[in-house]
Amino acid sequence: MILQRTSIVLAVIAIFSALIALLTIYAIPAPAPLYEITFAPPVYLALASLVDPWTAFSAISIGSFLGESFNVATRGGSPIFPLGIVWARAPEAFIVSMGRNKGPRKLALYMVAATVYETLAFFFPDWIFYYYGLFQYGNPVGINEAFILASYDFGTLIDLVYIPVALAISRVAGPAFKRLGF
Repeated sequence: MILQRTSIVLAVIAIFSALIALLTIYAIPAPAPLYEITFAPPVYLALASLVDPWTAFSAISIGSFLGESFNVATRGGSPIFPLGIVWARAPEAFIVSMGRNKGPRKLALYMVAATVYETLAFFFPDWIFYYYGLFQYGNPVGINEAFILASYDFGTLIDLVYIPVALAISRVAGPAFKRLGF
């Protein structure tokens, strides 16, 4: 029984890592410093509501890292971006999972909280990186200019439009994931 459960968890991680990587690769380029808008959020938000937090965390981490690494290798960008996207996205699994069995309205609120977390997880490090001129963020600038440059990260809140899609995925896929033991 434990072996079967482990196999199911590994399969979910592998499949969703690949899907998240692909949806991170297929992105809409955005003007600097935003870099891109990806199609991965509805999938990883839904996944976090369908499986246990560690399975979702693993799939989001692996998929985001691989997808963003491909993007940096083929389109350019700072080599810190793949680590940054994991830092910003993966913990969303734990936030969304807190609303997992609390109904669609509360689940939506947890998804909003996760998206706000992601935005702030980009914003605060970027503020420091601009201020000190780290990781190809240009020359050091003043604290106010660094704040303004980092504030473009609030564009990440566009991911809020994906929440209805994530909720629909959760609703449709929920019975299948319950049969898998999640």
